[in-house]
Amino acid sequence: MPNKSINLQDVFLNQVRKENVGVVIHLTNGFQLRGNVKGFDNFTVILDAGGKQMMVYKHAISTISPMQPLKNSFQDNKDTKRPVSTEETNM
Repeated sequence: MPNKSINLQDVFLNQVRKENVGVVIHLTNGFQLRGNVKGFDNFTVILDAGGKQMMVYKHAISTISPMQPLKNSFQDNKDTKRPVSTEETNM
């Protein structure tokens, strides 16, 4: 079987696109863009901001923050045990 790795960037962008969750894109120059992700590829993100579409190059993006929590993604699994520190094991 081929080794498939999960691309978190694609998972995140696809989820905000499918759920139509608004995002704030922080650019490396300090500007912020708000809107909805309409599409993306390896190098760009298409953002719809108030009816205007923008193509933003990923190399200019610092952070993308959803305006509301995403459903069923990137959440702690309740079955996962928390790591134990060395101080706790020495008690």
